Amino acid sequence: MSSIAFKPFHGLRRSSAVPSPTSTATTLSKPAVKFHVSAAKTSPKLSNRNLRVAIIGGGPAGGSAAETLAKAGIETFLIERKLDNCKPCGGAIPLCMVGEFDLPLDIIDRRVTKMKMISPSNIAVDIGQTLKPHEYIGMVRREVLDAYLRDRAKESGANVINGLFLKMDMPKHWDEPYVLHYTEYDGKKGAMGAKATLEVDAVIGADGANSRVAKAINAGDYDYAIAFQERIKIPDDKMVYYENLAEMYVGDDVSPDFYGWVFPKCDHVAVGTGTVTHKNDIKKFQLATRNRAKDKILGGKIIRVEAHPIPEHPRPRRLSGRVALVGDAAGYVTKCSGEGIYFAAKSGRMCAEAIVEGSQNGKKMVDEGDLRKYLEKWDKKYWPTYKVLDVLQKVFYRSNPAREAFVEMCADEYVQKMTFDSYLYKTVAPGNPLEDLKLAVNTIGSLVRANALRKEMEKLNV
Repeated sequence: MSSIAFKPFHGLRRSSAVPSPTSTATTLSKPAVKFHVSAAKTSPKLSNRNLRVAIIGGGPAGGSAAETLAKAGIETFLIERKLDNCKPCGGAIPLCMVGEFDLPLDIIDRRVTKMKMISPSNIAVDIGQTLKPHEYIGMVRREVLDAYLRDRAKESGANVINGLFLKMDMPKHWDEPYVLHYTEYDGKKGAMGAKATLEVDAVIGADGANSRVAKAINAGDYDYAIAFQERIKIPDDKMVYYENLAEMYVGDDVSPDFYGWVFPKCDHVAVGTGTVTHKNDIKKFQLATRNRAKDKILGGKIIRVEAHPIPEHPRPRRLSGRVALVGDAAGYVTKCSGEGIYFAAKSGRMCAEAIVEGSQNGKKMVDEGDLRKYLEKWDKKYWPTYKVLDVLQKVFYRSNPAREAFVEMCADEYVQKMTFDSYLYKTVAPGNPLEDLKLAVNTIGSLVRANALRKEMEKLNV
């Protein structure tokens, strides 16, 4: 067994709570809670070394965290079990992510400027007329984006380890490190790999919905959706239709609580769906999604089938001691839209920035108070977004008549402008009071019509 160790910790003061899986829980449902355990001014300086941090998981959250830490001079280890991983993901990223994370345009497969929202009765609404000439939704392949962010972290000084994280020994005393156990695959030890250990000061769990780091700190469970996606190579003449267009299908046939999608990639389309409530029927919903789009993907060949869990809400606990969760591991996927890539990368960066600040660029030890600052900033900035989308899903995804009302509402130009402005730039777009009032009246009207339609449909089914 190989190991990476360092000199014992010296001079640490005991914080208000010894790091343990039972430390105070933090949830998005209570953003107003003010709890500080900060030791930024009194934490001891590290002797003869810099702070050591391990990131478990090499997706957007892990890659972004590793780059931020490494650039600040912190000794950074990123452990990823599968460096060519192709996560089943629609792959949509907002325009602001391209600039904010300095992404090269050549990793973006398609720039979507048009979308079709298609109702249960196949009424299609065109969305995108409010976009400015330079605005678009980027479509990426996760294997390309994730590898790029990891490579950039490595260039910044992070140690990227191809390994499978197994477990973590928690400190029994305030001056002890976290000991990570993992299987390392370096190409020299065969397919089985070799057992290894690593001692670090802090850990960032970026290892997805089935996070082992989350289990290690007893972070609690959450509801999750199953996303099922097929990559389909379609004829060139069919691909022209999807050159800069994406489709979203809603209806009980494609999902009782989510939506189906056809998103364009470099030379194929990604067709998928998801559900929380009827996971055993996911293949039936996928078939229905393909059938809804069959005329436009006719002659296509399935080149890859993918499935993966997607969290539906934040975990009950996202922090314990010097261990913090980010991305899917923390539960940062929005309701209604299922968006997670930007929030994963952003949470990874914000968590790393809190560690950089608290450690004074790796020169001092950090504690739970330093990492908690990341959660406080995150909840303050994004909690309203998650709650609004949660309400929208509960209102408009509950029945086919409600979905018809939702699609009808999407035809409104003001709705499109507010939606795209908020999505593309991840800010709450300022509204026009008169237009907001008109929108409220129209929404109520759509819901009343939907409710009337539902009652008529119930009579027909009697």
